[in-house]
Amino acid sequence: MNPAVGEKITITISDIAFGGEGVGRAGEFVVFVPFVALGEEVEVEITEVKPRFARAKLLRVIKASDERVTPECRYFGDCGGCQYQHLAYPAQLKLKRKQIADLFQRIGGFDPSVVAPVIPCPNPYGYRNRIMIRSQWDKFKQGLNIGFIRADNRLVVDIEECKIAEPALNEEIKRVRANPPPKGGLKVALRIQPEGWVVPRDSFFQNNFFLLPKLVETVRECLRDNESRHLLDIYCGVGFFSIELADAVESYTGVELDEPAISAARKNAQARNRTNGEFIAGAAEQLLPSLLKKMPAENTTILLDPPRKGLHREMLEVLRTNPPSQIIYVSCHPATMARDLNVLCSGDVFSLARVTPLDMFPQTQHVESVADVRRV
Repeated sequence: MNPAVGEKITITISDIAFGGEGVGRAGEFVVFVPFVALGEEVEVEITEVKPRFARAKLLRVIKASDERVTPECRYFGDCGGCQYQHLAYPAQLKLKRKQIADLFQRIGGFDPSVVAPVIPCPNPYGYRNRIMIRSQWDKFKQGLNIGFIRADNRLVVDIEECKIAEPALNEEIKRVRANPPPKGGLKVALRIQPEGWVVPRDSFFQNNFFLLPKLVETVRECLRDNESRHLLDIYCGVGFFSIELADAVESYTGVELDEPAISAARKNAQARNRTNGEFIAGAAEQLLPSLLKKMPAENTTILLDPPRKGLHREMLEVLRTNPPSQIIYVSCHPATMARDLNVLCSGDVFSLARVTPLDMFPQTQHVESVADVRRV
């Protein structure tokens, strides 16, 4: 018999799925439960039952893992921002590498050995330079909750600090709480501006300054290894990678749909005297064929840093039809990355040389990865 909602059962955790939920079994029935560690014996309460699996909440740990630690944040388990504060940091790195390797094998069809160990963040706490806090009216306390979405539902958990945010942002949280929004349902974005960069309010910039130099170094090593002379930076945002890598190539071109970001990219390049390139506003899949005709494919690297949803099918076809010498794919979502690389590498057009994960998001389910893809 499958477990029923409200039933309390004891399970042993055999795996941690991508996203942070532990995997256990009640007989042959799969049960997912958050905030557990590999090998733990736990008592859980079933909260949801589907035809092929169930979800549960953790009641108590009967046999704890040696990798379990005390979370630093008092809101952990209620707040939905972090999934791994109960795990020692080396265990988080090992877990994330395994999850990425599993996804690349299952979704992409790649050998797991192509995934390197995860590069750690020097600051596992206090690293995040941008957060989004929300307001929500709490009818029980007759006041506003100001904080983050809960782990178990869409309500807002009231918070006074965030342990993974930079200290300056925690001071901003105090300011917002002292001057609360007029009503519920509002979002407040708090950001520390990167020093020396022009970044419009809604434009993307990496949210971890501490590991950012290592991210640039990883991309630079891929570029140098291929000896490309030209760089096409697709989804370039405010020009970060183009500008940081401009000294490694003869020419660069950044492409971005967001016109304010392109305007900022031009200012950022001018401020750093990066005169060997240009930035163009427009849709990448429309501009890429003509751009590739201007640059010799055998000496060109395309850098892709798309949104979490990955690449449009049209974009994948453009790349397969007009293959450059190298693609460097940067992504914070390994599942969509593995999916896209599976398409790119089918039919022996490209091959995946290596994937280097970087822990830009300690304590959370997220991880940044850099894939080095070469034309066959």
